[in-house]
Amino acid sequence: MKFLLVGGFAESLLNFRGALIDDLLRAGVEVHVAAPGLNDDALSEALRGRGAIPHDIPLRRTGMNPVSDLGALHSLWHLMRDLRPDMFLGYTIKPVIYGLLAARVARVKRRYALITGLGYAFQDRPQGLKACVVSGVARGLYRVALYGAHRVFFQNPDDQALFRSLGILGRWAESTVVNGSGVDVRHFAQTPVPEGEVVFLMIARLLGAKGVREYVQAAAQLKHDFPLASFQLAGWIDGGPDSIHADELAAWVDQGSIEFLGKLADVRPALQGCSVYVLPSYREGTPRTVLEAMATGRAIITTDAPGCRETVVDGVNGFLAPARSSEGLVAVMRRFLTAPSLVSEMGGRSRRIAEDKYNVRRVNAEMLWGMGIFFEKTAGDVDDSPDRAG
Repeated sequence: MKFLLVGGFAESLLNFRGALIDDLLRAGVEVHVAAPGLNDDALSEALRGRGAIPHDIPLRRTGMNPVSDLGALHSLWHLMRDLRPDMFLGYTIKPVIYGLLAARVARVKRRYALITGLGYAFQDRPQGLKACVVSGVARGLYRVALYGAHRVFFQNPDDQALFRSLGILGRWAESTVVNGSGVDVRHFAQTPVPEGEVVFLMIARLLGAKGVREYVQAAAQLKHDFPLASFQLAGWIDGGPDSIHADELAAWVDQGSIEFLGKLADVRPALQGCSVYVLPSYREGTPRTVLEAMATGRAIITTDAPGCRETVVDGVNGFLAPARSSEGLVAVMRRFLTAPSLVSEMGGRSRRIAEDKYNVRRVNAEMLWGMGIFFEKTAGDVDDSPDRAG
């Protein structure tokens, strides 16, 4: 059986889908992966070493250029015509839309989509004509593409409900909600919280919708009252319409309220060095960095927003703050500064939730079951039996 997995960002195939690739291979599937940027020799070799067969595709992850996008659609169709895969799975907006359309034309027998987040096109309050046009076009293309999917996987129930309410997902379409992308609880091992002053950390693409500005504003306010506390920010400028500008980032660093760590090849040292992980995002699928912080044994602050709220039991393994509110964020961050004993208590509970709910093997088992793929357990496997609801 040939399986084609298509993503919008080459590094994500290893960082976010590596365990899924492993489990597909364990099931005896021949795995092909495609994304823009797979002409990178090191990344391609890493995928080959894992057992997957990489294919570079000319897909622009962001922006709306009809000529470019038609070229990507044609390239995907050409790839599928040559490979003749039995199954297709796309994740992120363009691989889902253009991948499903190409797979239908290429007569791929089984077609699946993984909705990992809704992004700029589904923001609650689109600003200006361009944002409204982008939103309308994206919703229309999703509706057409998902009509040809045999099952759609969502990472939170809010996104599933929204797609149904907007008519993007047909009334009788098969869909399943899974617990995000999961997290490898062995790779992200629990470590003790560092002693000393509280260190807050946020890791994200530097986009307005990730809540970066609210985090920086909260850090500036709290730094005045708690000068020994640290507020770290890791990530990179994404280049999309909602991206933070380089001069804005430089001004934040110059003000001294945050410590900018840049783009991290391995987030584990940063997670191990922090006390509390913060992600004030406006909306997510299920935030992978939050799951990694939970597995590391860190207390979580995130928003009471779709995809985020599922990761925190408020007052148990962290706190929920209102989205788009720096003042609300200040209030919950202050609780760790005035009662630092909460850091370790809540961090331990985060780890237990990560093990019980977000173990990547259980998440993958549910996805594979939803696609009709099964494999025999081997010694040392966790109980991967999925709840077959949805």
